[in-house]
Amino acid sequence: QVQLVESGGGLVQPGGSLRLSCAASRSIVSIYVMGWYRRAPGKEREWVARIFSGGTTTYADSAKGRFTISRDNAQNMVYLQMSSLKPDDTAVYYCNAVRPSELGYEDVLGYWGKGTLVTVSS
Repeated sequence: QVQLVESGGGLVQPGGSLRLSCAASRSIVSIYVMGWYRRAPGKEREWVARIFSGGTTTYADSAKGRFTISRDNAQNMVYLQMSSLKPDDTAVYYCNAVRPSELGYEDVLGYWGKGTLVTVSS
């Protein structure tokens, strides 16, 4: 079993920055595919960014150029650095871990944290 705990959310003004953190209970961040997702009020959960075991990163179009996903294998941490934040980025952000062979089935086979709320507002 894997526990994921997100932190770092809060209230930020448009144009500001935040760094979200995800702490994993086991040494998986270098093995699993680690991802960030978000659910905005009244909307479905959407994928934001992903980092693969080899270090490759991918981003949703909404995150490209503004968000950066990274990890610290020694600390079992995954981060999401967010900049140039917009009100549309307001959401609960979730960390996910899934085995590479189960990518695509994160909802049912992956591990999820409880989320951290990001509010972008002036």
